Amino acid sequence: MKLFFFTGILTFSTSLLFAQNIDKIINAKEVERIEKTLSSDEMRGRRAFTPDIDRAADFIADEFKKAGLQTFLPAGQAGNNPGSYLQQFSMVRSQVISSHTELDGDILDPKNVSINSSHNTVQADQNSGYEIATIKPGGNLFREATAFIQSGKNMLVFVDTSYASGFSRLSFGRRASFKTENNVIFLLANKIPQKFSIEAKQEITEQKLANVVGILPGKKLKDEYVIFSGHYDHLGVGKPVNGDSIYNGANDDASGTTAVIMLAKYFKQLNNNERTIVFAAFTAEEVGGFGSQYFSKQFDPAKVVGMFNIEMIGTESKWGRNSAYITGYEKTNMGAILQKNLEGSGFTFYPDPYPKQSLFYRSDNATLARLGVPAHTISTSKMGTPPEEPSEPNYHKVSDEIGTLDMDNMAMIINAVALSSRDIISGKETPSRVKADELR
Repeated sequence: MKLFFFTGILTFSTSLLFAQNIDKIINAKEVERIEKTLSSDEMRGRRAFTPDIDRAADFIADEFKKAGLQTFLPAGQAGNNPGSYLQQFSMVRSQVISSHTELDGDILDPKNVSINSSHNTVQADQNSGYEIATIKPGGNLFREATAFIQSGKNMLVFVDTSYASGFSRLSFGRRASFKTENNVIFLLANKIPQKFSIEAKQEITEQKLANVVGILPGKKLKDEYVIFSGHYDHLGVGKPVNGDSIYNGANDDASGTTAVIMLAKYFKQLNNNERTIVFAAFTAEEVGGFGSQYFSKQFDPAKVVGMFNIEMIGTESKWGRNSAYITGYEKTNMGAILQKNLEGSGFTFYPDPYPKQSLFYRSDNATLARLGVPAHTISTSKMGTPPEEPSEPNYHKVSDEIGTLDMDNMAMIINAVALSSRDIISGKETPSRVKADELR
């Protein structure tokens, strides 16, 4: 009994000591070291599908290793190296070489056909068992098209000709997509024919991507997960502006990735997490959010207690320093839990002040949020519409460089995230789920 009591006091004292000395781990000097490397010209803007993002991934993996994180190999990832922090997956690009489509004997112009498929040859007719669907006038063409693609079914989708001006942008071969077994064929035609015949040949190119993921196993609640994340890709190299062609992405989102690395170091040294903590740096956010989509689908959402996605925290929020906002604040009680843990700190988490921007579903938290997980993005980025409200002057510009960021304020924000999350990590608090009627 005495030994148990003494051990309890020692554990509590150690936790209190680390909480009091958090600035020794999370400080502006260390924040600047990491941020400076990620946003350097040598990283050349960290664009997905380039060697530049591989250099960034290696740096992040090395920081995870130095912090003492374990590698994390989700179910179904046997092809990855179990000793690696890289969570690898494949994307494909398709280029139509030839196509021929007939609807009730009439030949449809190839420009009015768009195919989403990972197969070299695509063939379909009225006897092929394809599910028929339509996109009617007045809808959201791309949102509805994406839903059909994600259905997992072979589908023939007739798109009303009122979408003619935007139909060419449904050419999914122009961008990467996940490798799928199903075919989804979009036809710009108002009438559903009784007979149809479609044949296309494609050139398929497979490309590799990788998230960087590390883990701190929990103690008593190791099958319950808390995720800290940010995306490490950016726009790469573009057309020169005043002699500068590198989009460094210091704020977007080297700042969030820096926070994830700092939090990994802090929680590893604290070493008292009852729940398992997962630290993830996502790839390919800027080209479709593919990294977070892949990562999120490796989890049973019922086991994910909360997700802290950190996006653009390098500048002051609209309320000034020592503050940030949480997207989807009203959808769960997670924000209230965080703020309660910050009483007396002088730091404030506000609800998202830009509801018209739909930020809750526009960042890397979205996949898990749509599955009911209290997955929120923390940010300070000003996303207003000038002249009524200010916006970030360097967003998606070559001027998004480290010199525009506030290292001291970044350290305070990361500090606040660490301290505010302690009751969730310890298992004392469990945030409410996103309700079905709150989902879009």
